[in-house]
Order: sequence, then C-alpha cells, then structure tokens
Amino acid sequence: MYWCKIATTDKEFDEIAKLNYETFVEEIPQHQSNEERRLVDRFHDENTYLVVYKDTEMVGMLAFRDKRPFSLDEKIGKVELKLDKEVCEKLCEIRLLAVKKDYRNGRVFSQLAKAIYTYVYNKEYSAAVISGITKEEKLYRRLGFQQFGEMIGTAEATFLPMILTRENCDVMSEQIRLKQHNFFPGPVEQLQPLEHTGTSHRSTKFFTLYKEMNNQLLHLSSAKYVTPFVGTGTLANDVMLGQIKADFKDSKGLMLANGEFGERLIRQAENWKLSFDSCTYKWGEAFNLLELEQHLCTGEYKWISFVHGETSTGMCNDLEPVLKLTRKYNVNVCVDCISTFGAFPFSMEQLYLATAVSGKAIGALSGLAFVFLNQKPGTNDAPLYVNLEHYFNHPVPFTLPAYLVSNTLSALQMYPTRFDTLKSRFDQLRNSPFSQYCIVEKATYPMIVTLKLPKALSNFSEDAKLNGFLLHDESSYLKKHNIVQISVISIGFEKIFERLSEFFNLYQEVIEG
Repeated sequence: MYWCKIATTDKEFDEIAKLNYETFVEEIPQHQSNEERRLVDRFHDENTYLVVYKDTEMVGMLAFRDKRPFSLDEKIGKVELKLDKEVCEKLCEIRLLAVKKDYRNGRVFSQLAKAIYTYVYNKEYSAAVISGITKEEKLYRRLGFQQFGEMIGTAEATFLPMILTRENCDVMSEQIRLKQHNFFPGPVEQLQPLEHTGTSHRSTKFFTLYKEMNNQLLHLSSAKYVTPFVGTGTLANDVMLGQIKADFKDSKGLMLANGEFGERLIRQAENWKLSFDSCTYKWGEAFNLLELEQHLCTGEYKWISFVHGETSTGMCNDLEPVLKLTRKYNVNVCVDCISTFGAFPFSMEQLYLATAVSGKAIGALSGLAFVFLNQKPGTNDAPLYVNLEHYFNHPVPFTLPAYLVSNTLSALQMYPTRFDTLKSRFDQLRNSPFSQYCIVEKATYPMIVTLKLPKALSNFSEDAKLNGFLLHDESSYLKKHNIVQISVISIGFEKIFERLSEFFNLYQEVIEG
C-alpha cells in the first residue's frame, strides 16, 4: 500500500537526510559529497516534510515552507513581481521533491499529487511555487505546475520557476480522480439524482410524498404524530423545548447531560427560560439511576429531557431504565433522538416528545428536522415557525422542499434492512484496530465511535486527510477534547474502512517502529 504522512519522528528525518543526499548530491549535483552520505537541508527547522511510504519503507518526499524569503526568491528575485496579484495572497514553496529510483511510478506520482493538493487546500494557500528540475518538467506539469519565469541554474542542474494555483489543483484533482472518503456522522453522500426539485409544496404530488414519508416515520418510530420542519437538529430541539414550555408552564423539569449535546440541550433550555434542574456527568459516564430516582420521587418534576445518542462520546443512554422510573413517578420524557433514530430499532411510543433529522443514520439529505409526539400539542405562543400547534392547525404552513421529502422517503424505504447493514458495519469497526482507543466500551450504538488516540498517534487524523480519509475531527468540541470520530453511515463504508484499517496498521508500525 502506498500512503503518506507528515514526517515527525527522528527516524523519518534521518531517512529524509539520506534521500536528500542520494537525490541532490549523487543524482543532481547541487551540493558537495560527504562521508556520512546525509544532507540536512539549510531550512530543515522551517520545513514541513511530506513523506511517501510503500508499506513501511519511505520511498519519496517533498518539503513545504512558507517563511520568506523562499529559495526561489534568492534565485529570481521576489516571486510576486512575476505573478498575478490574485495568486500571491498566501504563498508557500515546495522543495526537495525526491523519489527513490526503484519507485518512480504512477502510484507514487498519484500519492504525491493527492497529498500536495490536500495540503495546499487544508492550509488555505493561494498557490505553491517550486524550482522544477528541467528533466522532470513533464512530471511537474502533470502535477499541475506551470512555468512563470526563465530557466535558471547551472549546466549541471537547471531549473524552471513553476507555480501550482488553487484553480489548477481543482483541474488536476479531477484528472487524477482525487476521491475523499468521509466517515462523518452526517451528511451522507447521495448517489441518486434529486427528484421533484420543481414540485410545489401545495401540489397533490407533494402531499402524496409528504403523507407517505410521515407514515414511514411513524411506522419506524411507533409515535402517534410527527411534524417535519426545514432545519437542523438544533431547530428540532428548540421546537421540542418550546412545546415543553407551552405544555408545562412553570412546572419544573430535570435535564440530564453526559456529553457535548446534552450540555447544548441544557443551554437551549436556558434560552427558553424553562424551569429545571440539571444533573451533569463526565463525558461518557452513565446516568446515575439512584440519583435520578431520588430526584423524581420528590414529585417536584413534571418532565425530564436528555440526549439518547450522545454523539460526542459514541454513548447511548438507555431509554428503558429511565422510562421505568418516569412511569413510576408519572414524569413525561422528552428526548433528543437525533443521532439514534434510524441507527437501531427502538420505540418512541412512551416518549412525550422526541426529535430526529433526515441527514444522520437514515442516510438521507440533511435539511429536514422532525418532532415526534404522542399527544396533540397544547396552546403555544412560540414564534410561528417553531410553533407545533400552528403546524397541527395548518398542515405544511411553510415551504417544504419536495426533493427533501422524496429523498427522505427513499431512505426510509431501505428499512428494516438498513438496521442490519449499520449493525454489521459497526461490528466491523468494533473489531478493528481502532477499538482499543474507544473512549466508551459499553452502551454504544451502531453509528459512531469516538477515539482518544495516544500522543504518538495524535497527528493521525490530519495525516489521514492526505490519503483521502476524512475522519470527524473539525468540530470545536472535538478539538477541545483531542478526540476524533468514525461513523458507519456513509455509502460504501465496508471497503473504504478496510483500506483505512490497513493504513492505520501501517501508520502505527511506522510510528512505533
């Protein structure tokens, strides 16, 4: 397997010095020979080295540097004087492009190209410049570089000033079929073309789709009613909290949280000025049922709310133990099911209110939010768009895109088979090399795992991007806690995850070896 990473270890830097010598002393005579047969670049401490491996052997490299002056500045003068202004906003220089002679093939070229484009994009460079060796001009042009200055150098080593712009990155990435595979908990890539994009939400065709989608939602959830909105899970939770305020007035509730989204739900409840107490736990820690009963037995609380699937940790908060206590003390249960609905079978029959979305486990387009109820909503003075009572009195009162309804209906028609698919994928993930780094071992649900990688592997997620594997790590709460996530809901997960696992095994071996 060919793959790449950013060099970080002493062993890698030693290999870089050897390859640097072989290429730029013995093959291209730019520097004096030495007995050690090692060449440490003069900008070594400022370079970011991207290295290519064949399994566990380093076979190629290049260096990025964005501190001025560039080595090219020293050769031709300030490069901006020869370039269009729009490409000079944020420049970097690529140097020391070298590949072992036995590995100068299309596989290494492709890996270098993908990594260059990804790195340039991730760092938001406007362009990259390079002193291209004239005998490798064809290779540079294949990578998307274009000449912008006169030939320079000596008879033994001549170079061309060349530039790779973001625009050329786009062109070349299409030519080499650069494909990135995401392991996000949403949105899910769609393979089928969108239908009903011109269908009015007032038409008979729309109402047929709308009714069928709602019937499928109710069948899958076992709830009595469902109201779709155009929006996100956060909107669905605001609608739920607004209805709690309308139905329970100033009656006190209890909110539970053991992760980012439970804590976010509490912040939303504070914005609604609901009357409640909260029980917060460490991320990934199970709710304390004894403590919960001590609260509920007082008779002080009329409702309780929490997150079912806490995506931030990959933990599922079991419904049944909580429902058993709330039945005993006649407390209404309102649950954020955004990340669990469609991930595995469960019933909302005993929930007072629940929320879900189209773009998570069920695999449809993002854009629809759902609020499930088991009773008709009471009088509500919330703003119209988030007012459940208004939706019951005026079915589809606002524009609902028919293509979202149609797409969601198609996704829902994959059940119950999709439950088995997600469970099989989750078992594959839990039996993989990643399982040892899961931050919760129990009460997980078949959609996502959250990983806390050791310090030695802390750059894995960033290096994975260079190889076309996008883990979920960009959210602020993930960065704060230094955690990454892998979800199973994307199309083609099985084969892509096998490749990711192979890459991870090699990566560990290189880092630890």
